[in-house]
Amino acid sequence: MELIRTEVLKHFQYVTLSHRWGAGEPSLRDIEGRKIYSMSAMGGLGKLQGFCAIACGRGYSWAWSDTCCIDKHSSAEVQETIGSMFAWYRQSALTIVYLSDVPDTGSVGSSEWFRRGWTLQELLAPRTVLFYTQNWSLYKNLTPANHKKDATVLAELARATGIERRFLHKFSPGIENARSRLQWASSRLTTRPEDIAYSLFGIFNVHLPVLYGESAENALGRLLTEIVSQSGDISVLDW
Repeated sequence: MELIRTEVLKHFQYVTLSHRWGAGEPSLRDIEGRKIYSMSAMGGLGKLQGFCAIACGRGYSWAWSDTCCIDKHSSAEVQETIGSMFAWYRQSALTIVYLSDVPDTGSVGSSEWFRRGWTLQELLAPRTVLFYTQNWSLYKNLTPANHKKDATVLAELARATGIERRFLHKFSPGIENARSRLQWASSRLTTRPEDIAYSLFGIFNVHLPVLYGESAENALGRLLTEIVSQSGDISVLDW
């Protein structure tokens, strides 16, 4: 019975994509019911095709991208997604980080990926991560099954993010070290101002309403109020 369970779970393992959004990203409605490899490889579709090819080549049957696996026309689904995204990345068998602005000879730390708000949880949540450069080559041709366990990559990630290696290697969501966690996000940017707070919900393991249209100040205020309420630590207000 245990062998059957293991084989069934193996079949449903999935890979997640972490990336910077660009022009022409496909939505759910763009690809629903269509074969992506028969579509134009321009822009975001080319990226999606590359991601799926890597996932398939590594033996996975399922792949998830935030561009086209969420119905953004459904406010209920968007709310559920933001509340669940940390868990989805944590439960993935592998997260592929695509650095579209890093050439094969470049350094991961130079990528804009490290300056975006949502990618912080996409770095911390997964247990297994592989970095790929703009030509879909493994970063520096490093071949371990998990770049989070590669000392060279970990050192570069620590320099680029200011996050201690122990958190990069094994991160637990929650309100512990809240001030440090807020500082990790302090220099990151999001397209929608309120997302700077929403992108931290999973990192702090808090469950709050998503209210698109509110100000960034209000969204952060709600987040900080919840952190202080749970921790009793008002020092987080000085981050």
